[in-house]
Formats: sequence, C-alpha cells, structure tokens
Amino acid sequence: TGPGIPAEHLAKVFQAYFSTKQGGSGLGLPFTRRVVHEHQGTISVESEPGKGTRFVIALPLADNTQK
Repeated sequence: TGPGIPAEHLAKVFQAYFSTKQGGSGLGLPFTRRVVHEHQGTISVESEPGKGTRFVIALPLADNTQK
C-alpha cells in the first residue's frame, strides 16, 4: 500500500540515515537488511510510484540436524 517510492530514492532505501520523512531516523531498513543478511537471506524492493512498493525477504530453511 502507499504511493510507491520514486526511482531516485529507490537505490537509497537501504542506506543508513536516508529518510524522506520528517523525524525519520533512516535506520529501519538498513537494520532489517543487516539482520536478513546475518541469516544468509536476501531482501529486495520493487516499487512503482502511484501503485505501491513490495519488499521480498527470502531466508534459507533451518538445518535441524545441528544440535
């Protein structure tokens, strides 16, 4: 939902301290990306202004053989 992210901002959404919101810290998505990468996962973003934005997080299945 929402208005989508303009192309000029899309490449910056994972940069620390980047925010277009007044009072925003710009730390939420960089933190999320770090946590996903620490779990050997990936995060991607697709956006079309006027239609919306989609974030996709992929995480590997857990290896239950380790104890």
